[in-house]
Amino acid sequence: MRWGARKFSPSKGSSAGIIHTPTSEQHASSLGYTFYSRSQQSSSSHWQGSSPRRLAPLRSRSHNLYLAIYCRRFDESPTIALVIPYRLTGIKGALQRRTRSGHSGALTSPIISPAMSFKVLALFAALIGSANAAITRRVACPDGVHTATNAACCVLFPIVDVLQSQLFDGGECGEETHESLRLTFHDAIGVSQSKGAAGGGGADGSILIFEDTETNYHANLGTDEIVDEQKKILSTLSGISAGDFIQLAGAVGVSNCPGAPRLEFLSGRPNATAAAPDGTVPEPFDTVDSILARFADAGGFSPQEVVALLSSHTVAAADHVDPTIPGTPFDSTPFIFDTQVFVEVQLRGTLFPGSDGANPGEVQSPLHGEIRLQSDHDLARDSRTACAWQGMVNNQQSMADQFQAAMAKLAILGHSRDSLTDCSEVIPVPPPIPAANAKSFFPAGLSNADIEQACASSPFPTLPTQPGPVTSVAPVPPS
Repeated sequence: MRWGARKFSPSKGSSAGIIHTPTSEQHASSLGYTFYSRSQQSSSSHWQGSSPRRLAPLRSRSHNLYLAIYCRRFDESPTIALVIPYRLTGIKGALQRRTRSGHSGALTSPIISPAMSFKVLALFAALIGSANAAITRRVACPDGVHTATNAACCVLFPIVDVLQSQLFDGGECGEETHESLRLTFHDAIGVSQSKGAAGGGGADGSILIFEDTETNYHANLGTDEIVDEQKKILSTLSGISAGDFIQLAGAVGVSNCPGAPRLEFLSGRPNATAAAPDGTVPEPFDTVDSILARFADAGGFSPQEVVALLSSHTVAAADHVDPTIPGTPFDSTPFIFDTQVFVEVQLRGTLFPGSDGANPGEVQSPLHGEIRLQSDHDLARDSRTACAWQGMVNNQQSMADQFQAAMAKLAILGHSRDSLTDCSEVIPVPPPIPAANAKSFFPAGLSNADIEQACASSPFPTLPTQPGPVTSVAPVPPS
């Protein structure tokens, strides 16, 4: 691929110069690029039929200089990549206008002072990836329908279709989505850095491969049903490992939930050769100290990242915390990936939703039909995590972004990122969040007066209360 950068005036394009320094050229060469100047390409096709000034029209006489970044593959026609106002590059004065020499049509090279080289390089470092992505070649998949940036990802498109039709009821954010998301965590967290080789393989599919062992761990109570469903589908497929399948199912399931981020999916995890050790999955009755220590040992997760991962509880329900009320959700909007769980866990608990009162790992809830985990309650009120918890309230985009980043980290525990292939493009784009859920609210009958303030540095946000009778939450129906 060839790269060029030009400072030019839209009215005097011929006076532009090419950025050309030994350092920047060496950096580009290491990435497979070489620099070249506009004068090496006399044909107007260099700009694909469009001149630089048409790509970056003159808007102000006082700011009429632009920096054009353009490139092409050695075996393809040239492509314009980026044109930005020169005054916004932060390198004003670094480039000097080329001056004509005594030879007809010949131009001298521009000058970059050593002091400005770093800024030029920083500019290219920021832009080179964006432009490269813009011209990435795609390959046609054998199904004749899809294309992919990596042919190895083609096998996954039909698997996504199978997951949507056979597991997720045609693309619903329902019980199987909740359970599949839970399984991504229970499989991946099965690793301990402190135990070395005996600490488990992380996201390696061990919970599917060694089902008889791992589903009998107390922390994995209730995972046997989704394990059996996923194993049944996996047995009909080829070209995907158990570890990949679990993470793919979780990402596809989440994509069915309005408001959710599009999760990253990397392919190439080898199958597990041993079961994960018992005790690697945190339990809802564990202390905050224990939970934070477990996440730190598994993958160096910070308290903020632990809270981000618990965004998953916005589309979650419990079947076995209180077995008398299966499908009991953690917030009042269990089919929407919104910030309500961070509001409602902060409300004062007044009741137990089931008939048998408290169960291990359960504390009082503020709403009929809603269950609250002890671990969520405690993390929302612990000084190390309370402000991170409260910070999610009414911050839909921040919550989604943090969850996406934390899940990307969780999904590759036990593996080197460099050994995996990015096939995120096979994950469907989630639907947008409904307008009614874009902002947090108090369920009907509750208000700021019911909040148990825990963040010492800022008050809980003021939110509207929904109209109507006191809220009662319906259970998530079985598939």
